[in-house]
Amino acid sequence: MTDSDLFGDFGNERLRPLAPAAKAAPPAPKAVQGPAARPPGTPGESGYSASDIEVLEGLEPVRRRPGMYIGGTDEKALHHLFAEVIDNSMDEAVAGHATFIEVELEASGHLSVTDNGRGIPVDPHPKFPGRSALEVIMTTLHAGGKFDSKVYETSGGLHGVGISVVNALSDDLEVEVARAQTLYRQTFSRGLATSKLETVGRVQNRRGTKVRFHPDAHIFGAGARFDPARLFRMARSKAYLFGGVEIRWKCDPALLEGREIATEAVFRFPGGLKDYLARDIDGKDLVVENIFSGKITKPGGHGSLEWAIAWLATGEDGFSSSYCNTIPTGDGGTHEQGLRVALLRGLRDHAERIGQSKRMANVTTDDVMATCAAMLSVFIREPEFQGQTKDKLATLEAARIVENAVRDGFDHWLAGSPAQATRLLDWTVDRADERLRRRLEKEVSRKTATRKLRLPGKLADCSNAGAAGSELFIVEGDSAGGSAKQARNRATQAVLPLRGKILNVANATRDKLNANQQLQDLALALGCGLGSQYRDDDLRYDKVIIMTDADVDGAHIASLLVTFFWRQMPKLIDKGHLYLAIPPLYRLNHGGKTAYARDDAHKEELIATVFKGKKPDVGRFKGLGEMMPAQLKETTMDPKARNLLKVVVEHDARDETADTVERLMGNKPEARFLFIQERAAFAADLVDI
Repeated sequence: MTDSDLFGDFGNERLRPLAPAAKAAPPAPKAVQGPAARPPGTPGESGYSASDIEVLEGLEPVRRRPGMYIGGTDEKALHHLFAEVIDNSMDEAVAGHATFIEVELEASGHLSVTDNGRGIPVDPHPKFPGRSALEVIMTTLHAGGKFDSKVYETSGGLHGVGISVVNALSDDLEVEVARAQTLYRQTFSRGLATSKLETVGRVQNRRGTKVRFHPDAHIFGAGARFDPARLFRMARSKAYLFGGVEIRWKCDPALLEGREIATEAVFRFPGGLKDYLARDIDGKDLVVENIFSGKITKPGGHGSLEWAIAWLATGEDGFSSSYCNTIPTGDGGTHEQGLRVALLRGLRDHAERIGQSKRMANVTTDDVMATCAAMLSVFIREPEFQGQTKDKLATLEAARIVENAVRDGFDHWLAGSPAQATRLLDWTVDRADERLRRRLEKEVSRKTATRKLRLPGKLADCSNAGAAGSELFIVEGDSAGGSAKQARNRATQAVLPLRGKILNVANATRDKLNANQQLQDLALALGCGLGSQYRDDDLRYDKVIIMTDADVDGAHIASLLVTFFWRQMPKLIDKGHLYLAIPPLYRLNHGGKTAYARDDAHKEELIATVFKGKKPDVGRFKGLGEMMPAQLKETTMDPKARNLLKVVVEHDARDETADTVERLMGNKPEARFLFIQERAAFAADLVDI
């Protein structure tokens, strides 16, 4: 049995609805006479037979394991449904068949997306007698018109999965199609058609597709709702990505109380990414005044390529926002790699032209991108992504296409303004010199921090000389710290125990913060400074892992620590260094089989799946300190077996995150009380009231 068999889906940050318990195995067949006979109960036979093998049909795999298709069942996954639907309409627009897209959020929670494209085909499908192409597309995985370039030269849909997944995870979905001046309608629920394809009648001046759907509470939870602000930003970003489309936004006013969002708006941005970037960096000082931007059609024989780049002079870290066929690639990919290489080589060529090539000898792509604000959009045929959610582009050819196109444009841009080119060169070389200086100081910094914190119950450092590959586990108390120190890999894993609940920095004064020894010890161990003094290159660990007990108190301590990092070291989160460990709450044993459960729901799931409904011995861990070091290593600390939750704040949700932290952790109890009232139904559902 593998670790995944024992742990199940241990890394999901939200509880998913459990699959129905496995049916009891039928009685064992009677023994067969002869040499081939085995007595019933022989290992490998009893309790496991052909009747236990499930074959999931239609869209049932999506409902059983939504995380495989949309990344989970959290808020991000919920809004991924909208992305799947609007991406289909964007494909019609990019292909030149649609000029507008309408997005409407209703008070009931229904969301509709309408375009004036060609409309989903409604004629009978040749491989499925008696079923229209529309019904096949909506109810069948891997059915669509984007598997080759005959219908769409470039598209965001690749697998024929997106719209059928939305159908599977919606409790109410309606599709209207206007083709050849005739309106058709069909309804669906949870992946199944609930009506036949209906011919509504003749229509004038209308064509295209309208998809209206409501997410299933059985999947996303009773309190799950679309966030109007998030939908607004997503719709607007699509308009920036393709200047030829107009996106019309409409939202019921009842959903916008206290939000500075228009009930109706029209998005159309002929300037594309340059307009997008200019809005994001408005009011910030730049190294060079002009935004480096460009757009090329048919680079390398593909659709198009567009970029907009500026360098911030305010001391802020840069950011990259990239897209492929209008799909956001939050984890970057090969197209971003091509951009980074193009900028580095372009600067090196400029330095060589002006006789300063030696200055660029130590400059890397990280130095060029350190304060670079970049937006990149590519349209290519049949792109390859990592995973169904398409967060990272994997098409190797994209790196070459982007590098060649951007480098040529960058050379002309630098040559056209020698003064700004020299300023950019000087700025980049300064970043490289600063990086090298910090690298030389880091080893001294590590030794100094270790010496100062070598106290009972304090930092047990790792032996790695550099930050790469090293981890700091922040644990609660000396008992948990003792277990963690024995369970760790001394070469790469450090342990820092803290005493109880730390100071809530959201409502503490600067004097209290400076006087708090635990937080000062933590800051000293990390070595990267607080607030405006934070330096990512000085961070002594690649991963900072909060490891607290799997109970309410542990969750509270973790919340306090995350608040500390969000307020005092936000760039540590932005750079992807902060994680949450997922220790188990229960240990289950039966017949030599052992499994660990993170909570009550996961315990019941393991009993139903791993133990097939049998009653294992269940032990509850009172805390990390009660776990044997070997158990703690196996379940929580060993990189080969553990699961971590990465703390992420999306770039376009920073203001919303700051507001939520202030409401929950600030010094206004009435704000917390209101927050609890607003989510009373969700809380009641969690505790099964």
